[in-house]
Amino acid sequence: MRRVFPGAQGIDAFRRLSGGASQETWAFERIDADASRTPLILRRAPGGTRQAETAVGMEAEAALIRLAAEAGAPEPVVHHVLAPADGAGRGFITSFVPGETLGRRIVNEPRFAGARKVLAAQCGRAMALIHGIDPARLPPLRTAAARGRLEELHARYVAVGRPKPVFALAFQALRARLPPEPTTPRLVHGDLRNGNIIVGEEGLRAVLDWEIAHLGDPMEDLGWICVGSWRFGGEGPVGGFGSREALAEAYEAAGGQRVDPAALLFWELLGTLSWGVSCAAMVASFRSGIDPSSERAMIARRSSETEIDILNLLSPRP
Repeated sequence: MRRVFPGAQGIDAFRRLSGGASQETWAFERIDADASRTPLILRRAPGGTRQAETAVGMEAEAALIRLAAEAGAPEPVVHHVLAPADGAGRGFITSFVPGETLGRRIVNEPRFAGARKVLAAQCGRAMALIHGIDPARLPPLRTAAARGRLEELHARYVAVGRPKPVFALAFQALRARLPPEPTTPRLVHGDLRNGNIIVGEEGLRAVLDWEIAHLGDPMEDLGWICVGSWRFGGEGPVGGFGSREALAEAYEAAGGQRVDPAALLFWELLGTLSWGVSCAAMVASFRSGIDPSSERAMIARRSSETEIDILNLLSPRP
């Protein structure tokens, strides 16, 4: 703290937060010379160094957050990216953004009633600003558009070794509906959904969790936020709080490309299937003893929910 913030005297209230399944999130307070306290967040790789194969890396995450903020998207301020000399592993320190991240509270609690009226549009605007970032300014990212994402997912499905007829039907439908590859792949957040945003009474305050960002089709983000598993019992296909129409209209108004309903449906179906395959894979961790927690077993059972969602998506909409 003394190196990053001249005049800082120390830290207090250092604690691990429960949020964040793939990265560590720590909250603490910086104490300044006048005894004032400033809340901050440390986002760190698991154990300080571990990184999933598909993760962009902590340094790239920090760069993407800064670029998104510069583009006008709601983001925390990145104050410092950890260096080897810091002795704290890989990660970065950001400002603390107050608000709610738990999806069930966002879609149910009365204090967010006003926010729910505007959240879908605010998310659409944020996506348009993110997708509009010049690819030449981005850190190195992998490229994965529709066909590549579908084949990656099918390989995961086969590796899980738990065949499901509804999943097989979804793969067949997706192969028949592949959208054209984007001429210029754009920055895709990859996990922008209810649960990965900070919300206040007025609406969207910050977009979080950039670890699976990549270059691809911008429609992937719009389809992902519509996946049924992120509605938490709320009303509206967009995060349980809004309509696809509100999302698309705000996206286009903020400079995003025209939203093709067929492409949006493709990505919503692919996202639903992707979460279903991920849920089904949890049982292997539970049975092998790698992670014998009841949480893994319970998440594995949720694959049946995605089967219902898939059948609904493949049925004609009223």
